[in-house]
Amino acid sequence: QVHLVESGGGLAQAGGSLRLSCAASGRTATIHYVGWFRQAPGQEREFVAVVSWSGARTEYADAVKGRFTVSRDNAKNTVALQMNSLEPEDTAVYYCAAEVDWNTIANMRFQRMYDYWGQGTQVTVSS
Repeated sequence: QVHLVESGGGLAQAGGSLRLSCAASGRTATIHYVGWFRQAPGQEREFVAVVSWSGARTEYADAVKGRFTVSRDNAKNTVALQMNSLEPEDTAVYYCAAEVDWNTIANMRFQRMYDYWGQGTQVTVSS
């Protein structure tokens, strides 16, 4: 079992920054990827970014590329999502998820590939 807890959400102004953190505990040695997804009111949950557990590989959704950065803190078993140049369209509940089976990073855009999910953290961007 892997347990994930997100933190760092809150309110920001357009153009501002927030940093989300996803703390993993339990059988963290089994994790291969940690992804971030978000769900805005009335919309489907969508892929944001993914990082390999080694931290070596990342991928981003087009909507956040160049503004968001995902990274792994090896010493703390955490994954961070640094969000810069925030836009009102970034308002959503953000979830981190962990995948423990062998897979290619290209497949990690799909929610069904993940095995464990956090409870989510709210991000609100005002214009």
